[in-house]
Amino acid sequence: MRAALWLLALFGIAVAIALFAGNNEGTVTVFWAPYRVDLSLNLVLVLLFAAFVLVYGAVRALSVLFDMPRQALRWRAQQKERAMHGAVLDAMSHLLAGRFIRARKAAEAALGQEHSLATGGHAPANGAQLRTLAHLLAAEGAHALQDKPAREEHVKLALEQTSARDAQETHEGALLRAARWSLDDHDPDAAMGWLRLLPQGAARRTLALRTRLQAARLSQQTPEALETARLLAKHRAFSSVAADSIVRGLAVDLLNGAHDAVQLQRAWTSLEPGERAMPELAIHAAHRLTQLGGDAQLARDWLLPTWEQQHGLPEASKVKLVRALESGLDSIDAGWLARIETAQRQDPRDATLQYLAGMACMKRQLWGKAQQLMGQAVVGLQDAGLHRGAWRALAELAEQRGDASAAAQAWKRAATQ
Repeated sequence: MRAALWLLALFGIAVAIALFAGNNEGTVTVFWAPYRVDLSLNLVLVLLFAAFVLVYGAVRALSVLFDMPRQALRWRAQQKERAMHGAVLDAMSHLLAGRFIRARKAAEAALGQEHSLATGGHAPANGAQLRTLAHLLAAEGAHALQDKPAREEHVKLALEQTSARDAQETHEGALLRAARWSLDDHDPDAAMGWLRLLPQGAARRTLALRTRLQAARLSQQTPEALETARLLAKHRAFSSVAADSIVRGLAVDLLNGAHDAVQLQRAWTSLEPGERAMPELAIHAAHRLTQLGGDAQLARDWLLPTWEQQHGLPEASKVKLVRALESGLDSIDAGWLARIETAQRQDPRDATLQYLAGMACMKRQLWGKAQQLMGQAVVGLQDAGLHRGAWRALAELAEQRGDASAAAQAWKRAATQ
């Protein structure tokens, strides 16, 4: 359509020129004493157009001629800039391929090209970011080659280049890489120092939190590691199962770090309600409190939520719960005794509940009922420790009623478990 319109326009112009020039009888007279020159108007117009074309062509030719040095400089700058970007790409490719020496040399070559461009007055617009990336690539290569002084020098230069506002993201990336390298060197304090330099928003990103978690665990800063793990769990950086496992492990470390009952209570209080509701944590905390000579009643209070869901616990966790409660049976109150008896009646075939109820009856000197429950429990217990404890209890009950042969047999069975 456009070609047809152009063709019509050309036909129109040709017709107009033909109409104007065909019937144009005008003349132009030029007086140059003592001469007189008569020219047709059409010829004058043609000569004027030819003169304009000639002058315009000469001006353009002179402009191109005088602009050639600048064009040559621009071409050389473009070649250098292409070589600079090519060197950066080569450095990244060599790093991915594991050629760390070549990667380092390519990154340094890119820095040299950028410096040449800057001194020549053709600094690239993204020069700060490019210098930072080149320094980071060189530092990565030096880190892989175990050249720590060179790595630190490149990191320092990279951070100096990213002071500009337009290179803020690159600056944050340089800090994160420096923290990662410090962790590889098993220097968690240095890693935490790099992370503290991050802005508040960048410090709460998933990558920064993962690095902080690793640094805190490596430096055994359990409270900070636990808090970081909670943030990662809220950000869904882990699956729910993995997040629960990590938080549970750190909470156990926090409880193990307590050296007396007061510190343990403080650590337990610092846990979130959802964490205190974890059966493994509650059982471990109660067992730890008993080891430290704490209040047995307080330990049972910690175990109460777990006890209320003991029917849904796996067998291993139920055995740990029974052991934790067994350690405090000397001071068990009537309320807990009723809970144990009720649970055993509701599930009379559960050997672990039979064992716990039997031990509770022994502490209350209910010898007959204890004998009955222990006799039933010893048949169904699968855990070796509880099985051995049941035979010991039967041996003590036999001694209490004066049956020496039964006691000896029970002690023998306990010793062979």
